[in-house]
Amino acid sequence: MIAVPWTNEVGNPDTISPSPRPDPAAPVLARVADIAPEVAARVLGHYGSLGSLRRADAPTLRAAHGLTRRQADRLVDALDLATRLLLEPREERPRVTSPRDAARLVLAEMGALEAEQMRVLLLDTKNRLIAAVALYAGTINACHVRVGEVFREAVRRNATALILAHNHPSGAVEPSPEDVALTREVVQAGKLLDVEVLDHLVVSAGAYTSLRERGLGWR
Repeated sequence: MIAVPWTNEVGNPDTISPSPRPDPAAPVLARVADIAPEVAARVLGHYGSLGSLRRADAPTLRAAHGLTRRQADRLVDALDLATRLLLEPREERPRVTSPRDAARLVLAEMGALEAEQMRVLLLDTKNRLIAAVALYAGTINACHVRVGEVFREAVRRNATALILAHNHPSGAVEPSPEDVALTREVVQAGKLLDVEVLDHLVVSAGAYTSLRERGLGWR
């Protein structure tokens, strides 16, 4: 069983919010793309977040915001590079001891997805990440999950704990009744299989909700 306790961050907000305006990313984008700071701020403000801006292609940036071909290409390339750096595997396996730790592992990529997807983070006895496995890719509105599939990789890789994470492309991070029901099923199955279910995160661009912190599916 789990040797490292799971920290419920009571009193902390459920979300990691985008930076307040004026966004400090705007001056950096201005330097990278060689555009005026006010133009960078306007473009970033239009999309609302770096994750949303990343989904815009160069022709759209030129047509909608008046950037030159060179400026648009540099901006797109810089955002792609930043995303690759965030997703680059670390040499040491990260230790996951709280919802915030888990959210940091999935927010950058899953928050930018346009279709719903569910992943499972598999952990060892010290809560170190073994693997992050994509289970299902669904439509914008639904992601159909079989509880047995959640535990297949956990059993195969001798994981002692797991964390579920799925995204809401709509941007809302409020768990649905279906999310809560699935969580309850998975928690109960984990008790039978001796694999502790530490949390279930609902994520979107720059924000997350921990069902464990909310007591949804564990009560």
